[in-house]
Amino acid sequence: EVQLVESGGGLVQAGGSLRLSCAASGFTFDDYAIGWFRQAPGKEREAVSYIAIKDGSTYYTDSGKDRFTASSDNARNAVYLQMNSLKPEDTAVYFCAAGLDYNGDYYDPHEYDYWGQGTQVTVSS
Repeated sequence: EVQLVESGGGLVQAGGSLRLSCAASGFTFDDYAIGWFRQAPGKEREAVSYIAIKDGSTYYTDSGKDRFTASSDNARNAVYLQMNSLKPEDTAVYFCAAGLDYNGDYYDPHEYDYWGQGTQVTVSS
């Protein structure tokens, strides 16, 4: 059974940091790209970052670059998203997702086969 379990969300003041974790199981981790998405109330789900597990390459959208860092621990089948200098507009439910890595457009949520349940991040001003 495929599982993606996010953790690490919470309430933080603007300017603070959080580290999200995504624990994966039930599939061949190295064959996948793992993406981070977020969805704020009333808004569409948007990509933040993704990492190609096989070579560790990381990619960021404007929402994530300069402040967020994605990484993986292949021995633990885990992916992390370090978020620094958080802003109130970063408030959202954050999801990790897994998609088979074939050089697709991993900013597109349709590229992903599996999703976690999400973890809430709230940034107060």
